[in-house]
Amino acid sequence: MQGRSPSHWAALNEFSSITGMRILFWVCKVFGRWPFRLVMYPVLLWYVLVRSDARRASRIYLRHIASKLDAIRPFSVGLLMVVRHFAAFAEMMLDKMLLWSGLFDVEPVKYFGQDAMQELIDQKRGAVVICSHFGNIDLCRVISKQHDDVQMTILVHTKHAREFNRLLEKINPASELNLMQVTEITPATAMLLVERVAQGGLVVIAGDRIPVSINPRVVMANFLGEVAPFPIGPYILASVLQCPIYTLFSMRGDRHYEVHFKKLRETVRLPRKDRQQGLAELVADYVAELERHCLNTPLQWFNFYDYWHLPDWNHTDASTHHHL
Repeated sequence: MQGRSPSHWAALNEFSSITGMRILFWVCKVFGRWPFRLVMYPVLLWYVLVRSDARRASRIYLRHIASKLDAIRPFSVGLLMVVRHFAAFAEMMLDKMLLWSGLFDVEPVKYFGQDAMQELIDQKRGAVVICSHFGNIDLCRVISKQHDDVQMTILVHTKHAREFNRLLEKINPASELNLMQVTEITPATAMLLVERVAQGGLVVIAGDRIPVSINPRVVMANFLGEVAPFPIGPYILASVLQCPIYTLFSMRGDRHYEVHFKKLRETVRLPRKDRQQGLAELVADYVAELERHCLNTPLQWFNFYDYWHLPDWNHTDASTHHHL
């Protein structure tokens, strides 16, 4: 799109060599996880050394983490920790392939906030669910497909990762079934989503990447000690749909995956007069959840660009607009 800064996340390719991932997937299937890791780390080290932009972005994020944790000093964030960050990302991508191939055991997954989710399902109520580029959201998608009473629609912009998505589709065509490609939410898209929520469906949208547009509307919020832009789309959508809004985090722990589901608001109302304050409070509550999980499992957040500083980036502060 013309006018977009080259540093916008959508202009960057996700870390992936499809041939390499195919080989690593085969190594894991045939020999197991540890041989996979032995092959993976030399590849990762080469990638981190070659891709200075991704290396720098990872280090910036990890230094923000270190500034909030007494156990890590900002100056100690070096190449080894950056490689570990990318290793966690590679492990997540492998898990996606294992999930869609049916080779991932979901039984040990631990759930937090499951009662809130079950209550929503039992009442056949739809909701907006805010996810993040944290952990592995595909775990929740695969689990939801095992239950006929859970219908998820995932709003995505995945052109920057189309090759990896094609690989997942070859592994299992169902990986594309509940994805909805959107650049921005149009009235036609909103009408479709209203229908799905009315039928008790969950509309899932990321809360930690700005919209793919020349002048994205955002709210600035403090994240890990520095102000960063966050999209207002999830909250506007929830206000239009007049439904509850939840957060959803899925992450790999030491021995198992965890899924955290939490209600952010029972309903979202954004009166014209207090719109700025309402949006700021909603974003702040989401960012507090995101920050909490980042501090608990720092290597699970996968936004490999400078999240706080986007040069030549134009945005519209949502506080200056008083309409949907």
